[in-house]
Amino acid sequence: RSGSMPLAPELPSPEPLAPPALVAGVTERGQLGPSILVLPHRNPVLAAKMTATIDHLSEGRLVLGVGVGWMREEIELLGGNFDRRGAWSDEALTVMRACWRDARAAHHGEFFSFDEIGVFPKPTRGDIPILIGGHTPLALRRVVELGDGWHAAFITPDALEADIARLREECARQHRPFDRITINVRAGLSLRDAPLGPDRKPLQGSRDQVLADLAAFRDLGVESMLLETRYRSLADLISIYE
Repeated sequence: RSGSMPLAPELPSPEPLAPPALVAGVTERGQLGPSILVLPHRNPVLAAKMTATIDHLSEGRLVLGVGVGWMREEIELLGGNFDRRGAWSDEALTVMRACWRDARAAHHGEFFSFDEIGVFPKPTRGDIPILIGGHTPLALRRVVELGDGWHAAFITPDALEADIARLREECARQHRPFDRITINVRAGLSLRDAPLGPDRKPLQGSRDQVLADLAAFRDLGVESMLLETRYRSLADLISIYE
């Protein structure tokens, strides 16, 4: 709400497409992808090329979480129009889909215009699943119109239930079956030895509290969870999930 980044500026924050490319080379089964790729940071033809390359190298394991961004300074630094970032992102997604789909993609719109170009390699499956983040009415409209799923971040089960009702209404308005949209939740996981009080955040507390939260998300129709934990060492990270 303050418009300030909540993390220290010197904290290493990798460019979001480099780690999936690295991990693709040392894994075989896991899905890969950023949470999230801020669309106004990149020309969509370049973004389509980069993501299709990662998907090709990982044999179709990329899932692309995207959003329009929230920090005016970073978007303007990279040449974007912060106040028009939503419409820009909508058109950018259309451009990216065309680059993935068509042998010779062409587009003539408000923000981008080009004649037939070839963008190769193509995604392994012919397309890349797109999960769209955000909780505003415009974000939910974008999920239904342009996405394969919704990427909800740091939300309580009660708030998620209310947003799902809004998402259902948007599906009805756009005549899209609700069951064609996947729901993914990103949350911080913090296991404690003793239960936390009623003001705790979801997936924080005792093992039983965390399991109850996971069950609540599952019962609301969440199909996958992206869990964030502390990163002190590999051994520490593994111990959390064991």
